[in-house]
Amino acid sequence: MKKFFESLSNVWKIEELKNRILITLGLLLVYRFGAHVTLPGIDATQLNSLAGQTEKGIGSILDMFTGGAFSKASVFALGIMPYISASIVVQLMGIAIPYLQKLQSDGESGRKKINQITRWLTIVITLVQGPTYIYNLYRTLPSSAFLLGFNSFEFLFSSVIILVTGTIFAMWLGEKITDKGIGNGISLLIMVGILARFPQAFIQEFTTRVTNNNGGPMLLVVEIIIWLLVIIACVLLTMAIRKIPVQYARRTASGDFEQDMLGGNRQWIPLKLNASGVMPIIFAQAIMFIPAALAGLSKSDTSQSIVGAFSNMFGFWYNFVFALLIIVFTYFYTAITVPTNKMSDDLKRSGGFIPGVRPGAETSDFLDKVMSLITFPGSLFLALIAVFPAIVVSLMDVQQSWAMFFGGTSLIIMVGVAIDTIQQINSYLLNKHYDGLMKSGKNRKAVA
Repeated sequence: MKKFFESLSNVWKIEELKNRILITLGLLLVYRFGAHVTLPGIDATQLNSLAGQTEKGIGSILDMFTGGAFSKASVFALGIMPYISASIVVQLMGIAIPYLQKLQSDGESGRKKINQITRWLTIVITLVQGPTYIYNLYRTLPSSAFLLGFNSFEFLFSSVIILVTGTIFAMWLGEKITDKGIGNGISLLIMVGILARFPQAFIQEFTTRVTNNNGGPMLLVVEIIIWLLVIIACVLLTMAIRKIPVQYARRTASGDFEQDMLGGNRQWIPLKLNASGVMPIIFAQAIMFIPAALAGLSKSDTSQSIVGAFSNMFGFWYNFVFALLIIVFTYFYTAITVPTNKMSDDLKRSGGFIPGVRPGAETSDFLDKVMSLITFPGSLFLALIAVFPAIVVSLMDVQQSWAMFFGGTSLIIMVGVAIDTIQQINSYLLNKHYDGLMKSGKNRKAVA
């Protein structure tokens, strides 16, 4: 523990790292400030019904990802999610559209063009989601909450423009954090929004358990222990890898008077147990909105039962279908993001081979087989973490807002972003010959 705090103090000795951290904190503060600025034309004192809409169910997920901006009718009410949706669409289109495939292989110039396409698509998605959000305000808030008049064109037009601008500004903040700060900016914006709900959720659970004498402080301690164990499990899932040994052929270096045989160098290829990260949960979450939306178009008893089943994110059928979709999407996303053919070709060009496996197609098949084998337990584990909030609500009667931190998309995002940010800070410390924040970091002495 002492070395850890020494490493933290060493962070401020590195001028570049200190400046990057301060820039990151400053931009995150701007984003959090904007989440509390209500749209012009709305009475901020009459948002109770909108806040009640986001206390339970799917609305709570939307509000969590926007850091409470959704329930506050904020200028950042749509948050960074349209940009995430656009990124997913562009990534999926890259499988089928040759132009995008060419851009992906063009290096830095291609990446810049893909980013530009993603930005324009973000604007298009926001132009669709903006009026939908305003329509939800019309349905939820009383008419007296609209200072410019109920259903006025001036309010609709200006609010959509402000929502689009807010999303673009949030996207710009994320890119600036990535460029000038530390960590992945977009992911940090999402993580900060999720963490903003943490104090309120914990206070509600504490009040329920202790003040209202519903289980007492001992049960609250048990919940915290389980929560910490789930975080450890998420860390293990995020960092778990399967090492594939690689042998490089011996090379001969010839000179005028000597010939030196350079011995083969043995390394390994790291294949992640969860190579798809949090994307399968995001895909599955998007699909789970569809059944209730389609069934809501009909007024039959069957349709209403479907709406009830798929609107309750803590119900059995919702989580059963949710888990199955996560397993399917984990295989799908791993297949399109882990290029085993390219890995095999690169290995062959560099003179490397997997012991006992022929270079070329056989190596590609071997890597694909290993990825399939390790993806199965990874997908099951990911599905279990995703539905774990429903489990703790059912078994321990945990408050739903607090249960959201026991798993699901929120916890996976927080763990993944935290690990990535710490790794970047760690690399700065090690490059400056300091001990890293992680246990694997070793003291590196300066070379004269």
